[in-house]
Amino acid sequence: MLTPWGLFLCQLAINMSYHVIKASLCLGGSDIFAKVSENSPVGEFIANLSIVGDPTGVNSIRLCLTGENANWFYLEGRTIRLNSSILRVLDRERQGSVLMAALTCYEDDIMQSEYRIMVEILNENDNKPRFFEKTIQPRYISELTAVNSAIFTVKAIDADGDTITYIIDRASPDASYFRIDLPNSGKVILDKPLDYETKTQLQLVIYAVETNTKEWYNTSASLTVNIEDGDDQYPQFLPCTTISQDHNHTVVCTNPIYAVNITEKDQDMLLNFSPGPIHAEDGDRSLDTPLLYSILSGADKNRFQIDNQTAEITLTRRVENRHLTPIFRLRIMASQLNDPKKYSVATALVRVLAENRFPPLFNRTTYKGFIIESSSPATLVSTYGNEVLLIQAIDQDFIDRVNPKMHYSLQPTPATTGLYHITQEGIIIAKTDRLRPFERHILEVVAMDEESGEVAKASVDIELLQRGQPVPRTPFGEERLFRDMDVRMAGGIMGGMLLLLVTTLFLLIRWAKRRRRRRDPARRGAVALGKHPNVWRLNE
Repeated sequence: MLTPWGLFLCQLAINMSYHVIKASLCLGGSDIFAKVSENSPVGEFIANLSIVGDPTGVNSIRLCLTGENANWFYLEGRTIRLNSSILRVLDRERQGSVLMAALTCYEDDIMQSEYRIMVEILNENDNKPRFFEKTIQPRYISELTAVNSAIFTVKAIDADGDTITYIIDRASPDASYFRIDLPNSGKVILDKPLDYETKTQLQLVIYAVETNTKEWYNTSASLTVNIEDGDDQYPQFLPCTTISQDHNHTVVCTNPIYAVNITEKDQDMLLNFSPGPIHAEDGDRSLDTPLLYSILSGADKNRFQIDNQTAEITLTRRVENRHLTPIFRLRIMASQLNDPKKYSVATALVRVLAENRFPPLFNRTTYKGFIIESSSPATLVSTYGNEVLLIQAIDQDFIDRVNPKMHYSLQPTPATTGLYHITQEGIIIAKTDRLRPFERHILEVVAMDEESGEVAKASVDIELLQRGQPVPRTPFGEERLFRDMDVRMAGGIMGGMLLLLVTTLFLLIRWAKRRRRRRDPARRGAVALGKHPNVWRLNE
C-alpha cells in the first residue's frame, strides 16, 4: 500500500511523463530549405514537415507561418505549398532570389518550437531585353563627323541576366550610314559621310538579342539621328541653274549671268539686273553666314560701284561712246564674312544701247487665224493660204526692227481662258481637242518692251473650221468658185472655154468680111459682068 508520499511521487511521475509525451509532438522538426521555380502554379509543393505531431489529429498541435514572405506559403496538413495565383505570379526578378518565413509550433497555445523556412526561387527565361531609354533618345550629329567615328552607344538590360548582342536592322531606311563592329558593345559607328544639304535626318532600327538562350528573345528600338549643318559649303548666287543631279538627289548648279541695259545718257542710277536682284546665299542654309560683295573686275575706274552688303550696283557716270564700249563685263564676288576663303563669283553684263525713241507697234490691228477641227491636244494657228500665223511687233529702234526684249502675252476672255498660248516668237498654239467647229474667238495680243515698258496691242480673230474644210487662200474668197473642183478639171474647163472663145471670134471676123464684100459697089459690078472679083482687068 502506497503511502501518501509515495502516492504523491507516483502522481508527479505520471504528470511529468504526460507532459513529456505531449511536448514531444512539436519535436522532431528542423529548418526547411527548398527550391521552387518562378511562375510556378498555385499549390506547388515546397516541403513536408518532419515534426512528431499531426495538426489534424486528436492530440493536435497548432502550426503558424510567420515572417516576411509567409503569405507566399500555406499549410496542407504536414505539407507546405506555394500560395500563388493568376493575379499574383511568383517572379524572381520582383521578389528576389529567396523567400524567407518561419514555422511556429504551438501546444495548448504555448509555443514549443520555431523552424526557419528558406525557399530559393529558380530563375526562368521569362523576360525580354529592354533598352535604357536615355540611350535611344534622338541624337544630333554634325555633318562634319569623320567616317569610322563612334557616334553613340545603345544599352539594353535583360532581367534574367542573359548576354545581349546588338544588331542593326539592314532593312531600316538609313542603315547604310551605320555599323556595329563589336556586337556586345552597342557602339554605333559612322560608316559613310554625312551631308546636311542632302539629308537632314536619318532613321535607324537596332535590335537587342539574347543569344545565350534557346528562346533568343529580342527587342527593337527606332532611333532618329538629326544631322547638324557644318560649314562645308560655298556661297551660291541665285537663282541656281541646275546642270546635274546625282543618285542621292544632290543638285549641282551654276551661277546665273545677270544682265541689264543702259543708254548713253544714264548716270547716277541703281541698275536693275535680270534675273535680279543680284543676291547670294551661304551654301550651308541653316548657318546662313553673312556675305560680303565686291567687284573683282570690270568696274571701269569706279564707273560701277557695289554695296558690299546688299550687292546693289550703281552707275556713277554716263558712257561717253557706246560704240567704243558696247558692253561691260563685271566679275562679282560673294565671300563669307567669317571665312573669306569660302567665296563664289558671278558675271554681270551691262549693255549700252541707243536711247529708246520708238515704241513697239504691230503692222495691223487685227490678224486672221484659222484652226481645223482635230483631236490633237495642240495645234498651231494658221492664216490665209494655210501658213502659220506669225504675230510680231516691230521696233524701229533696231536696224532689223526686231527687239530681242519683246515679250508677248495673251489677254483671253473668260470663254478662251486656257485654250490658247503664245510663244515668244509670236506663234499661237491652240488646244484643239477642247474646241468645236464654227466657234469664233477674239484674242488680244500684248507686246511689251521689257526694257522701256512700252506696250503695243493687236487683236486676233480665230475661226474654227470643220474637219476637211480647206483654209481660205485669200481674204476675198475667189477660190470659192472652185472649192469643190479638182484643179486639173478646172484647168480643162478653162481651156475648153478659151477654145470656144477663139472659135467664136474667128467666125465673127469671117462673117464681118463677107458682109463688107456684099456692100462693095465694085465687087457687085464685077459680079454683074461675070468677072471674078479677084481677077484684075489689065487694060483698065
